[in-house]
This record gives sequence, C-alpha cells and structure tokens, in this order.
Amino acid sequence: MRISVSSDMDEPVARLLVEELRARGHDVRAYGALDPAADPRWAVCSEQAAREVAAGRADQAVVCCWTGTGASIAANKVPGVRAALCTDAYTADGARRWNDANVLAIGLRLTSGPLLREILDAWFAAGPSEDADDRDNVTHVERLDEGRRAAR
Repeated sequence: MRISVSSDMDEPVARLLVEELRARGHDVRAYGALDPAADPRWAVCSEQAAREVAAGRADQAVVCCWTGTGASIAANKVPGVRAALCTDAYTADGARRWNDANVLAIGLRLTSGPLLREILDAWFAAGPSEDADDRDNVTHVERLDEGRRAAR
C-alpha cells in the first residue's frame, strides 16, 4: 500500500511511524520535517500528504503534529479526505469501520511506540462497514465535499 506520511516535527515517534510502516511492507512517501527539503509547517505538510490520497497517488496517509489536531484539521480541508485523530486502537478501528477514514492523524506528544503500534494494528485490520447507515453517513460527507468544490 502507498502511504503518505507527514510530520511538522522530527520526533522519535514520527521516525518510528515511518520505520513501522516500511517494516509492514508499505511504500512510504514522507513530507514535512521527515523530508529535509520540505516545508515542515503542519498545515502545509498535512495538506500535501492528504492531497496525495485525494489524487489517488497514495492509498492512505498518516499526518502528525504535536497534538494531532492541527494536522487533522488541515487534512480534512482537502476534498475527498476523511481524516480521524486517533489516540487509541478502539478509535482507529471505529474511524476505519464507521467513517471509512482514509487519513490517520496522530499526536506526537502522547503517542508512545507501543501505542503507535496498537493504533496501526487496529487501523490496518479494520475495513469500511457495509452497514447501510454507515455507508449513508459516508455518502453524506462525500456530498459535503462536492458542495465545497462547487462553491469555489
């Protein structure tokens, strides 16, 4: 799977994220502080990683900043992206299952190595729900994106 990763800080957990994804066999493209030539601002690098997903050049993305909040906000401004800030495995599972999230947001401050692995395990083990209500909600969010595109 092709995964775009961004971080506004070159923190140990961000480096571990890239290592862990590669160890799981994913093709990783790094943005922000993880690429010395890139703009490390959370709004910029999160947008870049999210745009890779929206354009189909990446299957998913993981965006990181100190709390994960800014990275998730920036990623969610990109039409076609459903970013979820996940602080535990249960939230990661639900984000993939009920929300069909395609971008995972992680906070660098409180995410330890073991917790990161648990979140990734849950994220990659879950798939989108086939439940009609869940699909209707995702379809509604997609229509919101279409409305934003038309308003431009």
